[in-house]
Amino acid sequence: MGVRWFPLVGWAERGGYLADGHGNSVPRFHVTWGTGPAVVAPFERRVRDAASSGLVGLRFRHRVDELTLTGGAVDGVRGAILEPSQAARGTRSSRTQVGEFELHAPAVIVTSGGIGGNFDLVRENWPDRLGPAPERMISGVPEHVDGRMLAIAERAGGRLVNRDRMWHYTEGIQNWDPIWARHGIRILPGPSSLWFDARGQRFPAPHFPGFDTLGTLAAIRATGFDYSWFVLTQKIIEKEFALSGSEQNPDLTGKDIKLTLSRVRPGAPAPVEALKRHGADFVVARTLPELVEGMNKLTASPLIDLADLERQIVARDREWTTRSPRTCRSWRSATRAATVVTGWRAPPPRTRSSTPRPVR
Repeated sequence: MGVRWFPLVGWAERGGYLADGHGNSVPRFHVTWGTGPAVVAPFERRVRDAASSGLVGLRFRHRVDELTLTGGAVDGVRGAILEPSQAARGTRSSRTQVGEFELHAPAVIVTSGGIGGNFDLVRENWPDRLGPAPERMISGVPEHVDGRMLAIAERAGGRLVNRDRMWHYTEGIQNWDPIWARHGIRILPGPSSLWFDARGQRFPAPHFPGFDTLGTLAAIRATGFDYSWFVLTQKIIEKEFALSGSEQNPDLTGKDIKLTLSRVRPGAPAPVEALKRHGADFVVARTLPELVEGMNKLTASPLIDLADLERQIVARDREWTTRSPRTCRSWRSATRAATVVTGWRAPPPRTRSSTPRPVR
């Protein structure tokens, strides 16, 4: 097929804490060499070749509004032809109708994507086990990922299952250079950041960065707030922060070996540094008092207490400086979180973990 993978398989989202718990039971985080475009390219090439030979028909700007039935069986689609659009990728395109269409086939398969761009549908299907749905959300997908075909398929007799099986990333932040409305970027963190709730209380084990998204989501919602905080240093962000998305990884997307190897050099990757400098959700300061002041200015109420936050950071730092790293609890938490990346219990990999040192 021509698809290649970056030779570092990770165990992302380990999830449940026993063998029969939720999450991934095996390493499954495969980074494609060329990211998303490289996954699509071989399939697109084959489809376009089939279209050129008359085996496939492409109907762009055709919106399906109904599945047609004959004798109780789905035998086609019916809908509207939309006017041509020059909208940029990911942005909302025109919904002006200029015609109608109807197509029939012996077999109909619906492959319409998820619901992530439709917050009303997300809230409608939000499971009680995760607590109440957040009032404020951002989206990792464009608006066209709206789930409208789910209701259309259901009206035609389709049976929808697992409506509550959602996967919402808790490390999402606003994209400072958005491609679509409410565009969010997910941080792919290493283990060293300290994760605090909205009131400045550190989350207990096993809610470590990058370890269990669904478990941490439930923990965040249990606080009654829609957000949480990472507290970290420049050294940690340089070594441990990566961003999700093809635009945020130009080295991998462009299959640039030299640029990819530059990740091991000092300094944060350019997209990470740009997000830190320009992102609305970042607070950057030289001292802890200045940091807390900035955190409290960013939220509706000043919930972070400097003395309490300092106490927790000092407690964490004390373990790094007074014990052998391999015997302290902070090391064990970092090693536990390292299974997210390595797939086995081992010290955090050097490519994605900073050297253990105090945060304060």
